[in-house]
Amino acid sequence: MLLSLIQLTLYATNETMISLQPNFPVISDEKAIVLKEVTRMFSLGGKKLLVLRSANLTLNKGQIVALVGPSGAGKSTLLHIAALLEKPTSGKVIVNGKNCSELDDGERTRFRQSTIGFVYQFHHLLPAFSARENVMIPQMIAGYSKRKARKQADKLLDMVGLSSRANHRPAKLSGGEQQRVAIVRSIANLPRVLIADEPTGNLDQQTAYQVFSQLTHIVKSTGLSALIATHNTDLATQMDRIVECRDGVLVEQQSSTQ
Repeated sequence: MLLSLIQLTLYATNETMISLQPNFPVISDEKAIVLKEVTRMFSLGGKKLLVLRSANLTLNKGQIVALVGPSGAGKSTLLHIAALLEKPTSGKVIVNGKNCSELDDGERTRFRQSTIGFVYQFHHLLPAFSARENVMIPQMIAGYSKRKARKQADKLLDMVGLSSRANHRPAKLSGGEQQRVAIVRSIANLPRVLIADEPTGNLDQQTAYQVFSQLTHIVKSTGLSALIATHNTDLATQMDRIVECRDGVLVEQQSSTQ
């Protein structure tokens, strides 16, 4: 059923939908993301588990910030909250100048879809569709016509050197190619912010560096802001700032780029 719905969406022919902007939107003067005293608590077996403790974070426009820390320290929870995929127990989440803590579920979803791109450690590409179609689908769900979604998909795939692989399904792509498709899919709807949870975690070292290089190039060339979780300290030091998540508390580190 899901596959049929996606196919119907993909092959829609309405050409009168929202026009695709020729360039990525310019971020406003507001901070890209501000987390204020964010706490996240879970109930586990009748006990309270505190994952984030009054976390404060500011992601400035145009910045790439590395989020580091051991497994289980709360990095993924923080990313999910910043990406509006999860609500904090308390605290404020401000994205692109908007206080998202005041939004209801529907408003949060619509705002997230138009403002935030998210990249997971695993690519999560739809196996029945080509690389191009995987990049087209989120655009068409957002209301872009098939023609304009295809044009944008081809433009993005060309940015990461995958024009010749556009018609290949995920099973025919290498791990690095799959992740590059996932990255451009995440920005296909022209978000203001990109959040990535270990985007190179499943790749070998050489491929990880290649994918990271292309990811940072996309962020800088399109005016995005990015918050990227990584265990790779070498990659972290190449970002503008490093923030460590340690026992649910955020600690700013000094990046070698500063």
